[in-house]
This record gives sequence, structure tokens and C-alpha cells, in this order.
Amino acid sequence: MRTPIDMSDLLSEIEVPDIVSAQLALQDIQAKREQDIFADGKRKGWDKTVEARCDFTPRPRLTHRSGLFFLSYWQKSVYGRTLTDIKSDDSMVLFFAEAMVSLIHEIIGPDLSQGCWCIITTPKRRHLVKNFATRISEQIAARLSIPFYEDVCTCRNRQRVNAIFDVNIVPKEQNIICFDDFVTTGQTLQAMKRALESFNKNILFISGINNKL
Repeated sequence: MRTPIDMSDLLSEIEVPDIVSAQLALQDIQAKREQDIFADGKRKGWDKTVEARCDFTPRPRLTHRSGLFFLSYWQKSVYGRTLTDIKSDDSMVLFFAEAMVSLIHEIIGPDLSQGCWCIITTPKRRHLVKNFATRISEQIAARLSIPFYEDVCTCRNRQRVNAIFDVNIVPKEQNIICFDDFVTTGQTLQAMKRALESFNKNILFISGINNKL
């Protein structure tokens, strides 16, 4: 007959896991993960390194967006100068203007002064005196010897989607070049088209940078 083994000493050395403490620890880890994810997302919103860029490689393109066609000369890119940097550089005004004049010559011809043409731009939103697009449009007009009409339209509201523009000036010319420096959704150009369509003008929409890959 076998002698019974006394397991009391062995069992006394085994530590039973604290289930409640383990659950609390897991909850704490999960909470920290969620907090870190939120913090990363918040940082990305303020991170200027993820801002849209352009490397200024010529990529002329006809795009249909938001119910209209527009021509663009450059395309948004992964590398290059940020849009904020571009707009803050005065030398970029002439750079844009010269490229746009070249593009317009290719599309329409070198002499627009005899064709009843003019140029306009989209309404000012933040820089109400001379914004980037206005300054470029002035230079384009000077080089093409055509009139530039400033503040043809103004914003009735500040929203970009389904924006409503009021017409202040109706150009006498039948053919209009509507220039915008950057186009993303096309909603601003579409609002210009809606505002001017009752005047039966021929409008050519042109953008410097197509801000959408």
C-alpha cells in the first residue's frame, strides 16, 4: 500500500493570478492605445509636412470635375514646395503668369487682343486686397494685352461646397478666361459658372495647379 503524498507544502507555493488586477491592467493598456491614436490624429491635423505640394513638372491636363471642364498646367505631387510656401513667395506670381500665358497661347493662339477676350478670377476669401490669384491674373492680362476685371464676383457665404456668388461686374467681352491658382474639388469654378451662365458668355476655366491626384 502506497503512502499518501502530502501536497500541502507544494500547493502553498503556487500563486493564484489576480484576475481583477489583470483585467484592470488590460483596460489601462487599451485606454492608453486609444489616447495615443487620438493624439497622433490630432498631431497630423497640425503637421505642415503633410500639406499638399507641387514639384512644378509641367503636366497639362483637361479635367472634368464638379460638372465642368478646366485646364491645368501642373499637378499636385508628393514632393516639392508646399502650397503655403508657394503663395507666400512673390516671385511665384510671375512664374505662374508666364506659364499660364504659354498655355493660353497653345490653346487659343498668340493674339487674344483681337478676339474680344478678357480675364477674371475667383472671389477673394481671406486676402481681400490683392490675393495670389488676383496678382497672377493682372500679370496674365498685361502679357496678353487683354482687360482684367477684378472682383467680378463676391462670396455670399464662406462655404466652398455649393457656394453662392453674387455678380458685381459683367465683362463686356464675349470670351472670358476664368483663372484660379489651385483647384481641388472644382466647386469654386462651378459657382463662377452658375453665377455667369445667364449672361451667355464663353468661359474658359484655367488653373495653375490641379490639387488632386
